[in-house]
Amino acid sequence: MKAIRKALTIAGSDSGAGAGIQADLKTFAALGVYGTSAITAITAQSTIGVTQVLALNPKLVGAQIDAVIDDIGAHAVKTGMLANSAIIDMVVSKVREHRLKNVVIDPVMVATSGDLLIQKNAGVALRSKLIPLASVVTPNIPEAEELTGMKLLTSAEIKEAAKRIVKMGARTVVIKGGHLKGPAIDLFYDGEKFIELTAPRIRTKNTHGTGCTFSAAIAAYLARGETVESAVVAAKKFITAAIKASFSIGSGHSPVHHFYRYWKA
Repeated sequence: MKAIRKALTIAGSDSGAGAGIQADLKTFAALGVYGTSAITAITAQSTIGVTQVLALNPKLVGAQIDAVIDDIGAHAVKTGMLANSAIIDMVVSKVREHRLKNVVIDPVMVATSGDLLIQKNAGVALRSKLIPLASVVTPNIPEAEELTGMKLLTSAEIKEAAKRIVKMGARTVVIKGGHLKGPAIDLFYDGEKFIELTAPRIRTKNTHGTGCTFSAAIAAYLARGETVESAVVAAKKFITAAIKASFSIGSGHSPVHHFYRYWKA
């Protein structure tokens, strides 16, 4: 029997199941990886927006990570919503303690609906402590602007932001271009070369959880033994197809279709 590949998501719970822990676990399952989780926060959330957020005690977050790693282990890890600096500090300590590899950092700050998902003072801890542990960081344009303090309007500015994020200590970065006009172009940078990942822009409002799904797909492919570059390329194809196959649930921004390969909506 082929060895089972495993991935851990450390993120917030989305009660509407379109983003966060739920999207990550769906993505892992869709890509043939056994998924585990450490929940950092509980959100009351739907396709319309976020109505309440409860950040969990950092000790409980750490205990979840210990429980999973000590028993099951993980070939890759991704982080999503880390609501405050105390939770970020705990995650950093556990990544170091367990010597976790293939760490994908999705610097979740704002939901698709525009709701803030992280305390403003947590950005410093994210930049200085967590990003240096990353195999790949996956900010969208607003998140890259927040991380670098830049306004990103041109290709040259996005490339400069990518350089700055790698200088923070990340091995690689993918700046997602979904917030820009024109084709959906993501920029990958590994400290030496830039690669543009291009896909046609799909006209849909079903974009809830796209960032979570993309970063979870990268983690899944890393868990399966892909290089960072090949994992990012494969994840781009996966999220593009999942958006294209999406269907409407609720009255707001519906999620992507994680299981488009297995059943039709």
